[in-house]
Amino acid sequence: MPATYRAGLIGCGRMGATIDDEVKDRPHSELFLPYSHAAALAACQRIEFAAVCDPVAEKAQAAKARYGVAAAYADYREMIQKERLDLVSIATRPGPHAETVVFAAGQGVRAIYCEKPLCNSMRQADAMLAACRERGVRFNYGTQRRFTPLYRRVRQLCEEGRIGQVQAVVAHCGVSVAQWGHTHAADMLLFLAGDGEAEFAQGHAVISEDDWEGQRLKIDPRLTSGYVYFKNGVHAYLVAAGGYEFEVSGSQGKLRTLSNGIGYTLRLANKFGQFEEVAQPPVPITSGTLKGIEDLVAALDGGGDTQGNLELACRSQELILAMVASHRQGGRRVELPLAERDLSIAPDSY
Repeated sequence: MPATYRAGLIGCGRMGATIDDEVKDRPHSELFLPYSHAAALAACQRIEFAAVCDPVAEKAQAAKARYGVAAAYADYREMIQKERLDLVSIATRPGPHAETVVFAAGQGVRAIYCEKPLCNSMRQADAMLAACRERGVRFNYGTQRRFTPLYRRVRQLCEEGRIGQVQAVVAHCGVSVAQWGHTHAADMLLFLAGDGEAEFAQGHAVISEDDWEGQRLKIDPRLTSGYVYFKNGVHAYLVAAGGYEFEVSGSQGKLRTLSNGIGYTLRLANKFGQFEEVAQPPVPITSGTLKGIEDLVAALDGGGDTQGNLELACRSQELILAMVASHRQGGRRVELPLAERDLSIAPDSY
């Protein structure tokens, strides 16, 4: 009989436990549900959802009752030490993520699912990566799209050469805040470009000099554009056009996701260089949060890596910070890895 893994949730707020209520009546709610960390943990048949934690007692007790969890805590350290957890799901604001991950890894937690944004600075990301590497901790990041069948199908078609050599990836995600919005866009640029290393990035944001306090940005700035050059030769663009659609352009065709993931199109060049749509089989629409948890379970079962491991999470986080660093330098290209490890996007609420 397959093993079950004991899991605990840290953070019982919106993304931790209640966001499902906001989306359950939307068209295509199947894109999301189960959406919150708690709902996904409860839905995963291989998980024993053992405990929740939140410093606000009312939130912890509400999540405990809603999801039928045995224990609720105010201190995540106490929960981890007492509950002998295999997996921890972190759904707090990004500021505490680094210290939480480092503590969990040190206490023998074997797998971590961490909400986005990953952290506030690359200094924090470095600490998280070092702790998880040292202990062999499996990790997935809450940029859910990379776990779902539709986006994985698009990536597969690229890898199979269906559109020829991939030349560019374009994120049509509008103008949005860097950390709370475009962490998703940055991760998809990385994912659809093949998850390779970036050479440099550039960006433009809405920031005034008063928004800076040394290396700390006191706001989560709106990014209006971004560009990344990957070492594999792929150009990636974040543009102000909305729709939450992603396009991959190749030497022989184009792929485009539709309306935040309800479908995709494949168009191939004919002998005249015109692009004609090619019918594709439907792809099931499933919850990215649940798929991310299930992928962690599979990694625990087999000892392999995950689809959204911490090294990839650090790369996508670094793209966001590099775009902001580029804006501060007048739009100049910023070489990667980012030299300014203490540059942070850290409003008081983060």
